[in-house]
Amino acid sequence: MSKIDKYSQKIFEDIKRLTDDGIEFWYARELQVVLEYTKWDNFKNVIEKAKISCENSNINVADHFADVGNMVQVGSGAQREVEDVMLSRYACYLIVQNSDPRKEVVALGQTYFAIKTRERELEEDFEELTEEQKRLAIRNELKTHNKSLAETAQMAGVETHRDYGVFQNRGYQGLYGGLGAKDIHKKKKLKKSQKILDHMGSTELAANLFRATQTDEKLRREKIKGKEKANETHYQVGAKVRQTIKELGGTMPEDLPTPEKSVKEIEKEQKKKELATD
Repeated sequence: MSKIDKYSQKIFEDIKRLTDDGIEFWYARELQVVLEYTKWDNFKNVIEKAKISCENSNINVADHFADVGNMVQVGSGAQREVEDVMLSRYACYLIVQNSDPRKEVVALGQTYFAIKTRERELEEDFEELTEEQKRLAIRNELKTHNKSLAETAQMAGVETHRDYGVFQNRGYQGLYGGLGAKDIHKKKKLKKSQKILDHMGSTELAANLFRATQTDEKLRREKIKGKEKANETHYQVGAKVRQTIKELGGTMPEDLPTPEKSVKEIEKEQKKKELATD
C-alpha cells in the first residue's frame, strides 16, 4: 500500500463524518490531531489563513467553515463544551495547503485533498463521459487555468514571451522526469504546428491540469517573486505531481499512449454533430 493510500484510508477518511442528510464533513479538532498540531490556538491560526484563501477565491466562507461546540471528556466522566469547526472537503484542502509543509502528513494531505476535492467536483458528470469527452472537458479547463497561471507568473516576474516559455518548460521537466516541451513534442511524433496538449489522453491532461492549478496557487499563496524562483516553483510542483503518480502506482506521463485523434479533431467532429441535429 502506498503512502497516499495509507493516509487516505486509515487517517483522512476515518475521521470523515456524515450529517443526517448524508453530507460529508470533518471536525477541525480531529483534523488538528491528524495534522500533528498539539495546540488548538496554533491550528486556529491555520484555519483563519484557510478562510482568507477561501474568501480571496470569492467563495462563501460560511458554506465550508461552520463554527460549532463539541463536548469533550475532561476526566472523571465529566464533559465540557469546546469550540470546534465543521469543515467541508474543500475547507480541509485549504487547511492542509496552509499547514506546516515540513510535516510528512501535511505534504501527503495536500496531495490527497487536492485530488479528492477535484474528483468530487467532477464525479457526478465526469464518470459518464467517454474518453474523448473527458479529453475535451479537461483540455478546455486547462486552457482557462493556463491563462490564470500566465497572469500569476507575470506578477511573479515572468514578463516576456521567452520568459514564459522557459517557465512552462520547467513545469514540464518536473512532471516528465527531465523532458521539456520539445522532447515531449518529439516523443509524440508531432508536427511543428501541433500542440502537445491537444495530443494527450485524459489521464495525461489531468496530470498537467493538477500541475498548472497547484503552481498557480503556490505562486499566489507564497507571494513568490523573481522569474528564477517562479521557474523553480513550477519545476518542484511538476516533480511533486510525478512523485504522487509514482506512489499511486500510475504510469509516468511520458509513457502514456498518444491518442490517434487530436482534441481539435474531436472538437470539429462534435461541431458537425451539433450542426446535423439543428
